[in-house]
Amino acid sequence: MKKFISLLLIVFIHGCFLQTALAQEERKALVPLPSADDFSRGKDGWSFGLGLGIEYETAYEGSDEFGFEVDPAGAVQWRRGDDIFFWAGEALGWRGLRADTWLLEALVGFDEGREESDSKKGYLDGLGDNDEGFELVLQARRAFDADWRYWLVGRVVTGGNGNLGLFGVGRRFGDKVDGSGSEINLVVVYHDSKFANKDFGINAQQAAASGLNETSLGGGIRSFGINYDYRYFINDNWRIFGEVLYEHFTSDVRASPIARSNYEAEVGVGILYVF
Repeated sequence: MKKFISLLLIVFIHGCFLQTALAQEERKALVPLPSADDFSRGKDGWSFGLGLGIEYETAYEGSDEFGFEVDPAGAVQWRRGDDIFFWAGEALGWRGLRADTWLLEALVGFDEGREESDSKKGYLDGLGDNDEGFELVLQARRAFDADWRYWLVGRVVTGGNGNLGLFGVGRRFGDKVDGSGSEINLVVVYHDSKFANKDFGINAQQAAASGLNETSLGGGIRSFGINYDYRYFINDNWRIFGEVLYEHFTSDVRASPIARSNYEAEVGVGILYVF
């Protein structure tokens, strides 16, 4: 009898571990990174997440004014193996995992530009509105091993308003492979002269209308930044997310009259329902 009971206990414990392992495998994300949304639960086909986020952020690049903004959150995704195609807000893109340690991503997004009214104190009066337009974003992350504990990241943003590049290192916290947990990235941001002057340049016409000094920037290092992403899964459907971002501008950028602050910052939280 004792042997029979022991055998039942062994079968029960083995079954529990097997179910846990299968459940974890079913919920395995493309990569276990909180910043890479994956609603697929490890399965091929369509998936959909919908929610709401609230952000407290600077009003525009270089602003010393802060405000709250409420935005919809989520995406429509289609997964096939190690590839996910997605539509998230104003972005349409693809990300794919290669050789377990390369995460590649390409998307087309919409840049809403900057408006004079973004400054409630009138600091942008006379500068006019920046042009809206589409941007192409290409990103690659190279992990040091398959568990994605540490990685290198590179990103290029290009469009009609110039080019921006980013290079940095990242670290993941937590042991789950479903995309929950947290991560932190340290980055250096570069821009060319066209992109720099889009945000911080003042031409002769703008100088005459605004009373600010005419300013022209060259390309180079734009800023040093740090960002933190967090994901918590309440259950199989409900998820909480959060993000903190800090970007410190270099002296060339801070010399522009538009840069009324030495940094840009953002804090955001939200909730998602995954169907």
